[in-house]
Amino acid sequence: MSDPSVPPSGLSCSGCGAELQCGDGGAPGFVPAEKYRSLLQCEGSAGPRGAVCQRCWALAHYGSALRLRLPPDEHRRVVSAALRRPPLHGRGPLLLYVLDVMELPDPVLPQLPALLGPDVPAAGVLVVGNKVDLLPADCPGHLGRLRQRVAAACARAGLRGAALVDIRLVSAKTGYGVEGLVSRLQRSWKCAGDVYLLGATNSGKSTLFNTLLRSDYCKSRASDIIDRATVSPWPGTTLNLLKFPIINPTCDRIFRRQERLKEEATKTEDQLSTEEKKYLNQLKKQGYLVGRVGRTFQQQKSSAEIDFDPDLLSYSMDEDPKDSPKKHEEREEFTHNEVKDARWCFDTPGIVKEDCVLNLLTEKEVKLVLPSHAIVPRTFILKPGMVLFLAALGRIDYLEGEKSAWFSVLASNLLPVHVTTLSNADTLYEKHAGQQFLKVPMGGEERMKEFPPLVPQDIRLKGIGTTEAVADIKLSSAGWVAVTAHAEEELQLRAYTPKGTALVVREPPLLPYISAIRGARIPGTVAYRTKKPPSFVENLRATGSR
Repeated sequence: MSDPSVPPSGLSCSGCGAELQCGDGGAPGFVPAEKYRSLLQCEGSAGPRGAVCQRCWALAHYGSALRLRLPPDEHRRVVSAALRRPPLHGRGPLLLYVLDVMELPDPVLPQLPALLGPDVPAAGVLVVGNKVDLLPADCPGHLGRLRQRVAAACARAGLRGAALVDIRLVSAKTGYGVEGLVSRLQRSWKCAGDVYLLGATNSGKSTLFNTLLRSDYCKSRASDIIDRATVSPWPGTTLNLLKFPIINPTCDRIFRRQERLKEEATKTEDQLSTEEKKYLNQLKKQGYLVGRVGRTFQQQKSSAEIDFDPDLLSYSMDEDPKDSPKKHEEREEFTHNEVKDARWCFDTPGIVKEDCVLNLLTEKEVKLVLPSHAIVPRTFILKPGMVLFLAALGRIDYLEGEKSAWFSVLASNLLPVHVTTLSNADTLYEKHAGQQFLKVPMGGEERMKEFPPLVPQDIRLKGIGTTEAVADIKLSSAGWVAVTAHAEEELQLRAYTPKGTALVVREPPLLPYISAIRGARIPGTVAYRTKKPPSFVENLRATGSR
């Protein structure tokens, strides 16, 4: 229940950074009035540590995002105003731009020059290609090729030369590449000024913020004081600015850190503790590339769970909050000397992607569409006159061609793929869209009445050989299909995505040799058996090697 008569608290939500308030249930930072009053009474004006708004609580416990009235312009306003703040210490800020490599060409990257503007005193942009753990290696050196694709996207966006500090490939979720990113920041940027994490919604920005918070990039005591940003697949989960103080990388600290990294690199998996092995195995199930992010100056917890206290906001989605009988934890604070000259790492609101299919989906549907584990490629061999459906979110018709071609689907493993004939395709969609067979969207006829129709785009491709894809057909953010055809073979295709969403033909493809990652063809079908490549753990010596 809201109470507009009560003024805002001046306290920030530890999950999203929004100011806590009880006056407007549709605005950021809302807490039901009864719970809001109890929070204000707790520990005087300081409030309890870890207090979160109703939205962050719902995200953490239900994976449900309450609808907020926050237009894209508001996201941009908050970010732009933050970047225009005069630097308190040292140089202008370093911008850490986080992009999802699967979303290349990144839809927000071209907006970066306009977002910065001539009056932003930025020292440069370091681009972080995230989520590389989800993509299988289609050939040796695939990471070098991915880096080249990111560099090409930066150049097209006008980001080159001195403005582009570096490009790093990481997985904020599994930790791959994060230690290297920290070393790069400490070696080149040191502690010269503040750092801002920027990026589109759902790029993994808040996950990277949380990972850096638990690394050597953050002051050692800060990770015990600062709460982590809300991590959820729902776009736009960071509504205001969260921050942590950056550690000053003195020569002594860098030396001790390098000694730790060298020592860890000599270990094999067998030498890890039972807890470390369990956590590592969990990460290997989630991604192809795994890294171990440690701390040199403080013992690191290996759990990646969000540190929310459910008793602080222990209400269900249907009832008002109840007061917790437990005593609230006393809030720790930084001393003046700890932060008087600090440089800070800020997490910022995600910039909303326009023309994105995720904007049309419910929270349950978003969870199915966004890959949470390593993507297992699914390859099909189609003849002209055949149609491939990716759930009810995308469709590709093979209209004309002399020979069969291979279509490799890279999307969430939870999304179904169905192949039918051109004559049956419309009937299949009309019968099964909104139902379990096509899975997303879900909700039956009523859901499909409000869901935009699929609209076509004609595509003509020329094959370059049976081992290399000629292009990716990117079905908005639902995934993509890599098309491999015989050399010089001309294909006439027609691809569909929901009206108002972007369909992109990506040339060259992101993983050109992906069709080779397949098992034997399943007899009597157009499908091949799937094959999942093994995972790789960096900074860990292989068993038996010296």
